[in-house]
Amino acid sequence: MRAALRLCVLCTLCILSVLEARAQVAQEPSAPQAVGQKELQAAIDKLGDLDYETRTAASRTIRRTAGEQAVPALLQAVAEHRDGYVRYRSLVLLTGFNDPRINDAIRESLKSPNDRLRTVAYSFLERNPNPAMTPELLGAMETELAEFVRPALIRALAAAGRDQRVQNVLVREVGRGEDFFRSGVIEALGDYKAGYAFDALAKVVVLEGPLQDDAALALGKIGDKRALDILAGLQRSAPRATQPTVAAAICLLGVNCDSHRNYLSQTLRFADANPGFQELLRGSAGGLGALGVAGDEQATATLLEVGIPSRDPTRAPVALAVATIALRNTPQMLIFLEKNRGSGPAGASGKPVYEERRVLDLLAEGFDMLEEDLDKERFFALVRRNYWQAAEGSTTRGLMQTLIGQLAF
Repeated sequence: MRAALRLCVLCTLCILSVLEARAQVAQEPSAPQAVGQKELQAAIDKLGDLDYETRTAASRTIRRTAGEQAVPALLQAVAEHRDGYVRYRSLVLLTGFNDPRINDAIRESLKSPNDRLRTVAYSFLERNPNPAMTPELLGAMETELAEFVRPALIRALAAAGRDQRVQNVLVREVGRGEDFFRSGVIEALGDYKAGYAFDALAKVVVLEGPLQDDAALALGKIGDKRALDILAGLQRSAPRATQPTVAAAICLLGVNCDSHRNYLSQTLRFADANPGFQELLRGSAGGLGALGVAGDEQATATLLEVGIPSRDPTRAPVALAVATIALRNTPQMLIFLEKNRGSGPAGASGKPVYEERRVLDLLAEGFDMLEEDLDKERFFALVRRNYWQAAEGSTTRGLMQTLIGQLAF
């Protein structure tokens, strides 16, 4: 018995030592680092390693490297590396350095036979619209057929929606092709508040089917109050599974938002407590996620309150919604997390306070489910930049360090 007790004590001491060592290793440098050229090249080569931890550590080394050293090495890797996956990861990491030299790499990547490189290039142009590239993007609409690349092209065009040629093409795409592609078009039109597509979306939203939710949410995001009569009609006629999306859309229009948000919250809690309502669970989590992306802190708070203690089937859709907010509205999520740091269920001020580790566990699970590598890189880059700019010992620096350590980037 005493031997077993000694063994337990020794095991506990070993675990504590490992955790302490990890904490020390995880401490982020206070500024970008100079790295040996061989070490930097070795890290780039390991971006395609089969071992996840090795790839992650390599990416971390590159992100910590000073831009004047990392950017030329990454540009060379994108252009010349023999491993196509390393070229792809190098281009993703390159976007985090905010260096104008990336534009040439993006143009070249648009011509690449590597689907991943083209996806990153289109996604970059979505976030950094360049009117001079619009003709090339429009031309790609006739040739880009890769199932996982075309949605990024659609979003790049939606970001350039002031161009009449783009508007004509996207309105056309609302009504033709496979539902998978049409769904991406509809979502992009909503995200970029494409008022020119109102009539096309209004025709889709009244048709029961897989695109009805997408169209309803897009109309809410666009914000044209003409949609209210259509959405109110759907509250009376649409299937029960569609009702959370309709409620979110009306809230996004700015109409009776408190009551519609409350409906979404109650529906999420009901579906969490009563197994067998998966469609309502996904719909309410997605609706609250859309409100959170739009800056609604109460929606984000509800997702965390339900999601943190949850297990599947509730946990997956809630984690996905939380991660979507973090990627689509990173500044807002960082402000929210900083305002609500803590270790207990409620703060003295009455505002929600969340145990940081459990929040970030939920966020990490959502990140793992999302494929938007460029959005994740933008999140990582902003967090690390905030860390470097924050004062030593400040709340901001503490939060950024925790994010970097727990999300392992």
